[in-house]
Amino acid sequence: MMRALIVIACLVVILAGAKAASSLIVPFLLAAFLAVLLAPPFIIMKQKGLPGIIALVVMVTTLAVLGILTVTILRTSLDQFTTNLPSYQANLEKQLEAVWRWLESHGMEAPSAFVSDHLDPSMAMTYAGRLARALSGMLGQAFLIFIVVAFMLVEASGMRQKVHAIPGTSPEALARLERNLKDVRHYFSLKSVMSLLTGALVVIWLQLLDIDNALFMGLLAFFLNFVPAIGSLIAAVPGILLGFIQLGPTMALVTAIGYVVINVGVSNVLEPRFMGQGLGLSPLVIVVSMIFWGWLLGPVGMLLSVPLTMAVKVLLESGTSTQPIAVLLGPPPKEDEPAA
Repeated sequence: MMRALIVIACLVVILAGAKAASSLIVPFLLAAFLAVLLAPPFIIMKQKGLPGIIALVVMVTTLAVLGILTVTILRTSLDQFTTNLPSYQANLEKQLEAVWRWLESHGMEAPSAFVSDHLDPSMAMTYAGRLARALSGMLGQAFLIFIVVAFMLVEASGMRQKVHAIPGTSPEALARLERNLKDVRHYFSLKSVMSLLTGALVVIWLQLLDIDNALFMGLLAFFLNFVPAIGSLIAAVPGILLGFIQLGPTMALVTAIGYVVINVGVSNVLEPRFMGQGLGLSPLVIVVSMIFWGWLLGPVGMLLSVPLTMAVKVLLESGTSTQPIAVLLGPPPKEDEPAA
């Protein structure tokens, strides 16, 4: 009993420290995640005879171009939103007034003072300012992330030999570690492709409907598709709201139907049961881990909740006393397989 209390106390101290130092931990976690994704092509280029420094420059340059493109889209969309904010406010009031009149014509009481009491343009400007500061912070951390990724890639080619040289490391533990790394890399590779497809379809759909900021909405759908369970739902809200503001309730419904078709088609048809069984994690654990890591590390924690939980599961599997917890984190065993 005393041992359990000591372990819980240590966990509380560690979690409190991690939350307090999240601004320092998050960039390194992002760098580690990017390094895991970029390590295979980097190693392949070296095996094909390309000098290591050239392969490193190619990978870091590609990453920098993608980062600059992402931030450019975000800033352009923010500027466009700030410029159009007064017209959005006016259109929103008109659309809501039309909805209130329709409700009153059908015998329902409508909150006519809702717009003036609860929808303040200055509030939207406040959120826009927060987003601008967040973008500035992203640019400030980008250089640090690129440097850490570069050094991690340099170490990646010799990491396997280093791990094998650790005294007391069993072949089973090494095989399990390599298998879990492969699973995480495979997951994020496929998830990146599916998220890219989701974002592209959202951009096409919103452009067909002539809704503003289609590129930003597609980028939002791409990133939030990594967030389990609720990411796609959150990504749909701004697009539907803009559809309502610009085109009215009917087109907002059409926009929502498009989001549903895209997300259900990609997630339920192209990724059947991938989030649970394919990763060795139960669906409930994935959702709970998203909430936990989001609380601990913020939005980046939600994006990286799956690989972080996989890393915890690997650590739990390495100890005899903690293996039962690792089993509980996984999906139920098949009927023809014994429980671990």
